Order: sequence, then structure tokens, then C-alpha cells
Amino acid sequence: MLFIEDDDAIRLALRMALEDEGYEVVEAHDGASGLVQFGQHRPDAVLLDLRLPDLSGFEVCKAIRATSTVPIIMVTAQTEAADMVAGLEAGADDYITKPVVPKALSARIAAVLRRVSYSSPVDEAHAEVLHFGDIELRREQGVVLKGGVELSLTRTEFRMLCEFAAHADAVLSRDQLLEHVWGYEYLGDSRLVDAHVRRLRLKVEDTPDDPQRIVTVRGLGYRLISQ
Repeated sequence: MLFIEDDDAIRLALRMALEDEGYEVVEAHDGASGLVQFGQHRPDAVLLDLRLPDLSGFEVCKAIRATSTVPIIMVTAQTEAADMVAGLEAGADDYITKPVVPKALSARIAAVLRRVSYSSPVDEAHAEVLHFGDIELRREQGVVLKGGVELSLTRTEFRMLCEFAAHADAVLSRDQLLEHVWGYEYLGDSRLVDAHVRRLRLKVEDTPDDPQRIVTVRGLGYRLISQ
């Protein structure tokens, strides 16, 4: 795991806590060195503070996302709601707020690592290739095409699309998506879901501001239109 954090005390404390949980941790104190460490070590996950002294956490997140679908958990202050949403829309998979509780962080990391290897439950009779208009989902290969062109989805976006595909034309609530995509069996922050739906729409919709494929059902959640 790569931990990018400029506060030495926080970085040391959390690194020691994560190592006690069995994680191997590589540290970086700013964005530039974090990107160097990422290129050298190719970690299984990245823990990224948004407030860094050189490159912002947003810039680091976007740079990593340009070449990798590695799970990214961002760290933000509780008062930085706008930054949290912006970080998710920059490509982060999840977030945790300061002060960080080591056990809660370990649980988040375990959840994102489980999602890397977990396949969403699509009916095996239709698992090979699914079509929704000009969208082609090849779940077993982890590939999504739009109009024959492969889309670059993060792992979380791909899992979300698989979850929608498994329940095409049915309404999925935010709590259902939190449980089945993120693995959180509790009432979580709906902004986590909303930000990822917006990112997914940017990639699968012809007009993301007027979505026709993944639609909002007011007061209930979201629905994938199969036809």
C-alpha cells in the first residue's frame, strides 16, 4: 500500500497501525514523491491525503487514474465536503475523514481490496456479453465498449455498471449500491454513490447532463434502462 501524507506524525502513526494489521506500507510526504513511489512499487492500493504541499491530492489522483485502476482511498477533513466530492469525481474510490481511526481505515482498505477480486453477480447464462443500446459489457473480461470503442472505467465504476446490469430496469437504492458495490452493510454517505454515478454517466451516456441510460428515480435511487 502507498500512503501519501505530508503530516509526519499522522503518516507514522497510521503506517505503524497498518503494519500491525499486516499491510506493507510505502510512504511519501508529497504528491511528486508519491507519484515516483507509485511508479516504482505499483501498490495494491493508495491512501491519499487531499491537502499536500506541492501537487494537490486531486492532481495526484488524476495522474494515477490516467494509467491505473488501483483502488484509491482519499483522506479529507470532516469540514471539506466539497473537496470530498471533488476527490471522488477525480477518480477516488472511497474516502475517510480525519481524525482517522486505524480500525476503520483497515476495514476500508480490506473492503476495497476485496472489491478488486470480486465479480458482481450477473446471471451466468448471460454473463459473457450484455448489450444495452450501444453499450457492450463483457463482464468476464472486465471490458466495456460504447459504439465499439473500449471505455476506461475504474474498478468501482465497472462494478457499479455490473450491479446495474444484474438488475437491469429495476431501481437500485443508494444503500443497495453501497452494500453491493462498496461492501458497506450500513447506511453510508450517499454522496459516494452519487459521485460515482456522475462519473459513470460521463463515460456511458451520449448526453451526461440528460442521461437516458442510467436514470435517477427521484426519492428512490437509480435505474439502468436496458432498451
